[in-house]
Amino acid sequence: MASSLMLVLPFFLLVVCPYAAASARQAPCCYKRLFSLGDSITDAGNLAIVAPNIPAMAFPYGETFFHRPNGRFCDGRLIVDFIAEALKLPLLTPFLAGNKAEDFRQGANFAVSGATALSQQFFKDMGLDLAIIPPFSLDVQVEWFMRVLNMLGPTEQERKDIMSSSLFLVGEIGGNDYNHPFFQNRSFRDEIKSLVPKVIEKIENATKVLIGLGAKTIVVPGNFPIGCMPRYLTMFQSNNPGDYDYSGCIRWLNDFAEEHNRAVRLMLERIRLRDPTVTVVYGDYYGTILEITRSPDKHGFRKDVALTACCGDGGTHNSGTLFSCNATSILCPDPSKHISWDGLHLTEAAYQFVARGILDGLIGSSKCRC
Repeated sequence: MASSLMLVLPFFLLVVCPYAAASARQAPCCYKRLFSLGDSITDAGNLAIVAPNIPAMAFPYGETFFHRPNGRFCDGRLIVDFIAEALKLPLLTPFLAGNKAEDFRQGANFAVSGATALSQQFFKDMGLDLAIIPPFSLDVQVEWFMRVLNMLGPTEQERKDIMSSSLFLVGEIGGNDYNHPFFQNRSFRDEIKSLVPKVIEKIENATKVLIGLGAKTIVVPGNFPIGCMPRYLTMFQSNNPGDYDYSGCIRWLNDFAEEHNRAVRLMLERIRLRDPTVTVVYGDYYGTILEITRSPDKHGFRKDVALTACCGDGGTHNSGTLFSCNATSILCPDPSKHISWDGLHLTEAAYQFVARGILDGLIGSSKCRC
């Protein structure tokens, strides 16, 4: 993995900062710091601080890169880690692990595993069991960010300078708003589908708050193709061949993910039309993951395990329960050849591929701000 990373990083730098890579005498990157919000796709340890017994704090989580569990629901680095490395920034400090301005001088990670766009109270009112729904929704994470911003910039001008020279990753967020009801056997037609506009409104509000504070470059990712996730494939397995596409993914689940993603893109277009001075980039997690799922061999993954978790508890997709990865799990010999790590989260290798797509999107926006 280390040798392949050396091949990828120059690509990253060309994508994010084309003029910076052109000459060693120029500034090394476009953004001075990185701030991220979201859920377990982005969480680098916040939930582990308040709940140290979570699965991500036990082997084999973290085995590939860190060689120890560290609160990341992955065998190694996450998308946000690869983006930070590409910007020549340190891996972000989880918000709950810092307590002074110096801890967040080059950015901060506010994401919390299990977090939702909607409030915990919303799901309590819905009648869900809150055991794995933390009280750290997107609104709470935005409040945390504002505390850090005030810590870093005592004056209004300092805060504006910080906002304009930073890159913001808002998400992925919203997936758990659907996951939690799905995993508690709620009705898709009557209860889950109707959540989409409510989730989008929360993401839009958070994005607007950041813009109002002076943010100039924001990446807002969409949801995963959940119909290709081993956990969902096991949960909704069907004897009807028509329920699956040619790659073996569940059609109706991917259709739902696409519905959410279309709503995200439309929302971002509204924001762009209101303020063309701001670069708001859609992060196509769906498309990049679908690409490696449908053409795994082309990208260095094994075709025979494209829909199988690396770490799990057996079965067709090696994913029978929500958090099936632990020291007694069936563990694949080489996570870098798998797309899925534990049935819901991806391997470091897959996240690396997705990160490249995000940075491609930044350059595709035609505005690389410094």
